[in-house]
This record gives sequence, C-alpha cells and structure tokens, in this order.
Amino acid sequence: MRLFALPLLALLFATPASAQTLERIKDTSQMNIGYRADAAPLSFAQADGQPAGYSPLVCVGVAQAIAKSLQLPDLKVSFIPIDTDDRFEKVASGDIDMLCGAATITLERRQTVDFSVPIYVDGTSVLLPKTMGSNFEDLAGKKIGVRSNTTTLTVLEASLKQANIEAEVVKFTDHNAGFDAIKAAEIDAYFADQSILMYEFFTQKLQEQFQQPSPILTLEKQGLALPRGDADFRLAVDTALSEMFNNGAMEQLFKQAFPGVKPGQAVQAMYLMSPTLP
Repeated sequence: MRLFALPLLALLFATPASAQTLERIKDTSQMNIGYRADAAPLSFAQADGQPAGYSPLVCVGVAQAIAKSLQLPDLKVSFIPIDTDDRFEKVASGDIDMLCGAATITLERRQTVDFSVPIYVDGTSVLLPKTMGSNFEDLAGKKIGVRSNTTTLTVLEASLKQANIEAEVVKFTDHNAGFDAIKAAEIDAYFADQSILMYEFFTQKLQEQFQQPSPILTLEKQGLALPRGDADFRLAVDTALSEMFNNGAMEQLFKQAFPGVKPGQAVQAMYLMSPTLP
C-alpha cells in the first residue's frame, strides 16, 4: 500500500541517504516493513488487516523521512505481518527492510540484526486471577502461560530457576491464545510485556476477574530491527527518529497510541536521551 496519511507526521527531515538498503529503496521505489500483528498497543493488525499501533506509526514517520531524503514522492511502503519465530531472520535475509514491533534490544539479537535508537521502554509483567496471591512465590506448582520466542519467555524461565520455583510453563504461538487460556482458567498466570497486558486488561474489561501487580521483572529498551552492518541505513533511521524526538512528534504518537496514558519516567527519559542533532 502507499504510505498512509498522518497529518502529524507531514514533516521534512534532513536524513542521509546512501548505502545498500537505501540504494535499493531508491532503485525500486519500494520499502518493505515488517510488523507484529498481535502486540497491541505497540503493534497489531486491525480488523481490515491494516497495521496499527505505536511502532507502525513510528515507522511511517521514518519512511516519510527516507522518502523525502531520497526525493521519492511516490515511494510505496508494504507493511508485512511477521511472526516471532523468524522475524529477525527476515530482516537479515532482506525480506523486510525494517521491523516494527515489540522488539527488545539484546546483544544476542544483535548477532543477527542491528537496532535503531530505542523508541519505547517496556517491562515484563503478569496477569493473575484476583483469587491468586500476587507474590512471585505463589506461582509454585501453577501453570504459567507465555508467548514463545520472546525475551519474556527467557526472563520468566530464568526467574523461576533463580527463585527455585517449580511450575509448568505453557508456551503460546500468539497472545490471543494466551489470553483465551487464562480467561478459560486453563492456565493460572500469563506473562507478557506490561504494555500488552495493560491494553488487554482495560480493553477487554478484565478488572473484575484479574489483577496486574505493579512490580515488573525487567526494564527493556525496544527499537526497530535493521539489517546488520548497513551503517548508513541505520544512520538514516536514527536521524529521522532523533528529529521526531526533537520536534515532539514521538510524544504525539505516544498520545495517539496510548490515549489517556501518561508516559512513565523511563519513557520520558528516553525523550531526553535521543541522539543530538547537528
């Protein structure tokens, strides 16, 4: 599809434009962006199949910046739904130019892809029935759900091992299946990014049956996954993001994706720590 319109992001960016990915985009007038279809409110597919959420909105701004710098007013942008199983491999293989979604920046993942500067800060949290204790030790002997192939799974397994807690970890291929399972009492707890749990907690009106304890297990910086070793493309993306941080566009996108939610201290700090523009 063509770049969908966002009046907020009708901005002019001075973005560098050279190197492998940028040259291919210029030659083909095509940019392919992968996105998570089940990670609302950060990244998800609407009922009509169109991408939505904070990360796709950010990627629209980046794509607009690159189109401006390459003088491509007719740049075509395809948003492609990506599964967690091979999302980074698709970036590395060139199937997609950039991954927009709830992707935590880790050193292990950087063996496969590069990342932009952080665009969001999240953390691992849990959804529990109100009838269950909220201490981590209360998970002993319980069935715990989690999305497969995520940092949340890694953190959960490590935390259970460190606390010497025996529990059955049930892995789901998507968050919807996990939420269905806990609502049907097939599992006793469900771990995911705090933003994803909060979105489901309020949109599905789960307050009467479930609780979401305040403490989080991790503090995770999330970024846009990019082809490894393509420094100029990464610089172009980071320059666009820095301009969006600098001119207030990122704060406006946060308000659009999280209506009525005030950015936490970690997100506010991220606004201040974006790279300095010349």
